[in-house]
Amino acid sequence: MSRHHRFFTTNKKGEIYELKKELNSEYRQTRSDAVKKVIASMTIGKDVSGLFPDVLKNMQTKDIELKKLVYLYLMNYAKTQPELVILAVNTFVKDSNDPNPLIRALSIRTMGCIRVEKIIDYLTEPLRRAVKDENPYVRKTAAICVAKLYELEPEMTEEQGFIEMLRDMVSDVNPMVVANAVIALTDIHEDSPEKHTFKVNENIANKLLHALNECTEWGQIAILNALVDYRPHDSKEADAICERVLPRLQHANGAVVLSAVKILLINVRYIKEEESIEAFCRKMAPPLVTLLSSPPEFQYIALRNISIVLQKHPQVLDSEMRVFFCKYNDPLYVKLEKLEILIRLSHSRNMNQLLSELKEYANEVDVEFVRRSVNAIGRCAIKMDDAAERCIHVLLDLISTGVSYVVQEAIVVIKDIFRKYPGTYEGIIPQLCENLHVLDEPEAKAALTWIIGEYAENIANADELIRFFLDNFKDEHAQVQLQLLTATVKLFLKKPSENQALVQEILQVASLGCDNADIRDRAYIYWRLLSTDPQAAKTVVLAEKPPIAGENQELSPAVLDTLVSEIGTLASVYHKPAETFVAGKTYGADNVARAMRQHDHMDNDSEDQDEEAKNIKQAIKNNDIGDLLDLDWNSEPVVSAVPHTSKHHVLDDLLLLNSANATSSSSNAHDQGDLMMMKLFGSPPPPISNTAATAQQQQPFASLV
Repeated sequence: MSRHHRFFTTNKKGEIYELKKELNSEYRQTRSDAVKKVIASMTIGKDVSGLFPDVLKNMQTKDIELKKLVYLYLMNYAKTQPELVILAVNTFVKDSNDPNPLIRALSIRTMGCIRVEKIIDYLTEPLRRAVKDENPYVRKTAAICVAKLYELEPEMTEEQGFIEMLRDMVSDVNPMVVANAVIALTDIHEDSPEKHTFKVNENIANKLLHALNECTEWGQIAILNALVDYRPHDSKEADAICERVLPRLQHANGAVVLSAVKILLINVRYIKEEESIEAFCRKMAPPLVTLLSSPPEFQYIALRNISIVLQKHPQVLDSEMRVFFCKYNDPLYVKLEKLEILIRLSHSRNMNQLLSELKEYANEVDVEFVRRSVNAIGRCAIKMDDAAERCIHVLLDLISTGVSYVVQEAIVVIKDIFRKYPGTYEGIIPQLCENLHVLDEPEAKAALTWIIGEYAENIANADELIRFFLDNFKDEHAQVQLQLLTATVKLFLKKPSENQALVQEILQVASLGCDNADIRDRAYIYWRLLSTDPQAAKTVVLAEKPPIAGENQELSPAVLDTLVSEIGTLASVYHKPAETFVAGKTYGADNVARAMRQHDHMDNDSEDQDEEAKNIKQAIKNNDIGDLLDLDWNSEPVVSAVPHTSKHHVLDDLLLLNSANATSSSSNAHDQGDLMMMKLFGSPPPPISNTAATAQQQQPFASLV
């Protein structure tokens, strides 16, 4: 037995044992090296929590470097050893009275970072002394510690008067202390906005602006963000604030520059003199341009913020269009943002230069960038009436290249130009139709089909072009099928004697041969409309369409004002207010409350309705949306009768139920959706036949011929 026992014994005690031995060594240097090894192991993810008592013994040392390492270990493993942390309290209290301000600040910071409730009672008195410490480094550390204490015990923090102490620290003579006090008060205010913990008034604003020049870059950002909510009393005060913030535009840190731009944009709203507003806008231009010399990731952030600035004040970069020209080595996301800004900066004076640049972009190798460039040319034509013809010529030149994706994108934007300027550029339609065989994308096919249907009376072979698509109707994308169906009906209404067979054929295919319910619905509507009153069909289908707007990507004024106050944050990159993507905001609760108010007005005449209302309100209270969506799709629908008056519009007649036709045609229905549509519009179109006996039945639109 003893012979085998030696195979299961070893003299190697393991790494933890060796570290424990070194931590208890009598030599200071050995203990210091052991603590470094423990921190290194902790950093790479090893569990060294078992060494907590041994590391704790090395707290009482005069070596600041060793003390920092021990405190770092305590912050990391305090939650796993809450009972043993109490053993370190005496050392913390002792260090908070140390003559060295670095040790005093270190002890306060460590006690604030240890998230153990048992240590909070021992933190208040050292923290109270630190807030009023003679050294500014200790005071600025204590300011942040108050915010950490508030996260754990908000009521105790207020009862002990630490909030008032923070407000007093805003008037501190040291700008570093002021900045940290502002950061702490801002964090506390965000946690409990209803308590109005921090509100900037005129006196505080002057003190913050005074401390602004001597703060670090992050302190300047904190102060500028705190000034966002301050509203000047008059134009003179707003002008003075802008003048005091202007030097921050020269800062090397882009975050400081964007924060300064934010304050300028907020305060120029209150300035009445147009000359002053123009002067401040001109001074914002060079710093914003300088941000574009940063790496691509920073450029993208700058461009997203510049887009917000230009929507608020387009004149800021009115003469700086060239700096937004795309470089060959720019990433795609930067190029696309530059294109958006180029469109915003376009006007009649620089249009020739811009079109020349966009035409060059359309010859690049990046397909997505080329598409966006061609689209930008069309948007310029829609934006400016006097530049539309020049844009059309550039688009025709690009179409003549024969490149498939260029041609297709050009046709898509030309369709929008036709909508903006109806009856102006029909002369280019033959050149567009020559590229019919090049099209292979749904958007381009749908755009050209729309053009053919809209201007069918000016196209001699419009029926041939429509039939070109009709041959593969079932294989086309739903977007193309819907547009083709409408274009055919338009062609028939404009040339009824020549296209009766064509419209019957496409209605037959769309109503009986398509699985898409939207296409069948539209075919049924057109069939019923043409059968009942062709003149009403003309009024509906050929109605005059309003021209499209110039820019459809502008933010609403309310959202824009919100984003201006959030420049330099993630909201300005997303172009969305923070409450739409930050968890914990109140907009979700408001929606639930609104839903409850709506359901509170439900009619509770019957017991079933009363029970259903209770279930809905209970689900909303529990935020259990899944219960609301647990519907029984197999149950029979409830149909309510709609009374008819003696006088009805022709479209009311189109929606009358025809139960006799529905019953006789139910065997031909593809599914329940077909049966419902047949009940609504009557039986499907009769099958096409060559016999003379049914010729009259197959021509229900004869009144137009």
